[in-house]
Amino acid sequence: MGAESPGPPTRGRAHGQAEVPGAGAGGRREGRARARSCRKGALEEEVRLGRRPRGRADPSHDETVKALLFDLDDTLLDYSGDVDRSWAEACSTCCDPVGIDADALVAAIGDTRRWFWDDPERHRRERVNMLGAWQHIVEFALERLGQTATGLAERLARDYAARRRERMRLFPDALACLAELRRRGVPLALVTNGDTSQQRDKIERHDLARFFDAILIEGEFGVGKPDEAVYRHVLGALGASPAEAWMVGDHLEWDVGAPQQLGLRGVWMDRGGLGLPPGSAVRPHRIIRSLDDLRALGG
Repeated sequence: MGAESPGPPTRGRAHGQAEVPGAGAGGRREGRARARSCRKGALEEEVRLGRRPRGRADPSHDETVKALLFDLDDTLLDYSGDVDRSWAEACSTCCDPVGIDADALVAAIGDTRRWFWDDPERHRRERVNMLGAWQHIVEFALERLGQTATGLAERLARDYAARRRERMRLFPDALACLAELRRRGVPLALVTNGDTSQQRDKIERHDLARFFDAILIEGEFGVGKPDEAVYRHVLGALGASPAEAWMVGDHLEWDVGAPQQLGLRGVWMDRGGLGLPPGSAVRPHRIIRSLDDLRALGG
């Protein structure tokens, strides 16, 4: 599927189009400038929302997929869908016996989570032990409330982890996409950050290993996305060059920007249809809302 690019500005006026107001040639030039500005603004909005690719196709590349790298969480697997509900239920279950206000703790956990994960170094350090990270979040939240309860943070983290595990599901488009790419013989790799036990459990629980020629988990490999060693290792395992490979994921930096720096093509998964954040420095080669869109790529 070739990349679209905007055509040249339309010359003259369409049949029946009203004359642009203005005095003579100067007015017409001003009107044409306004029209070009409107078209440019409309095109930029189409690009931001993923309805039109950004930029022109590189004539040195075709659209054939010779290797495809997939992110796991929130790309193939609905990882974030029940986060708030799971925290609320875990707090309700664990707080009442020790006399802690569950609603107050839920609110404190929400604030703490944002603060906790916003620090890049802490994010990198803590995500390779998610059960420990969730326990730390509860401990910090209790501190915010000025509360103490021996063992509560650990119990609550385990309760929350169990609820999340039971509720995680593959997105409805995941299996059909992977099966089709596998049928076509496209080499596939799964590249996921996180701890070994949790990520391996997701892969086994949802029977995903059968689709992939290579699987890289941060906790096993020692470093994670966006370290370039991750992408280079996976490409070597697939026997593909960067120019032959695409990476698909929901994280603009890890799954799009960093791979693009090495020469891969980046496909951003925007399931919510929100479009690129204003001022985004990352420019995906494709923006998709469903994995079904990948099945149209050549292979």
